[in-house]
Amino acid sequence: MAKRGKGVGIRVGVKTTGCSGLAYVLEFVDEERMGDKVVPFAEDLAVYIDPKAFEYLKGSTLDYVKRGLNEGFEFINPNEKGRCGCGESFTI
Repeated sequence: MAKRGKGVGIRVGVKTTGCSGLAYVLEFVDEERMGDKVVPFAEDLAVYIDPKAFEYLKGSTLDYVKRGLNEGFEFINPNEKGRCGCGESFTI
């Protein structure tokens, strides 16, 4: 967000895609949408959860990890029943 120069947080959602059916979606948030669940993260940053995705994400942990040359967000979702072979989609 610092590179963007604006925004109030990150929105987390899910979309229908991939071999297992669902995939996580992250996008920058410039303003809160009606119905968003808001989780304060830092003084000027929050995580916004799309209300349509809340049931899929309930109990999940979102972490930013660095492994070797790779880095990015990682979801730990206790609701997942399985993932596709490439790891891009999941099923509940």
